[in-house]
Amino acid sequence: MQDCFFWKTIVHYFLHLIFPVFIALIFYRKTWFRTYLILLATMLVDLDHLFADPVFDPSRNSIGFHFLHSYYAIAVYILMLLFRGNIRIIAIGLLLHMLTDFQDFNFWCH
Repeated sequence: MQDCFFWKTIVHYFLHLIFPVFIALIFYRKTWFRTYLILLATMLVDLDHLFADPVFDPSRNSIGFHFLHSYYAIAVYILMLLFRGNIRIIAIGLLLHMLTDFQDFNFWCH
């Protein structure tokens, strides 16, 4: 069980911190560093956790619980992909964040 939590943590932070580098380098080569910083900034979406009690609950699925992780918000993030420039980069970051939180809860030990 302890091994499961170790790998869950590794994958979680890889998807939040390292994978965006690859996205930035592959799709936004000329402005990869600025793009990476924007993708990192989308982690501010987790500020909605501050409105929950308790703030962190490892047995709680963020998707569908927190307002910026709601299905309505995710629909908005998908629509944001239709725009160009920074809006699309923000949408990619937010959707990657939602995917990370989804896999974190659904594919690993609790």
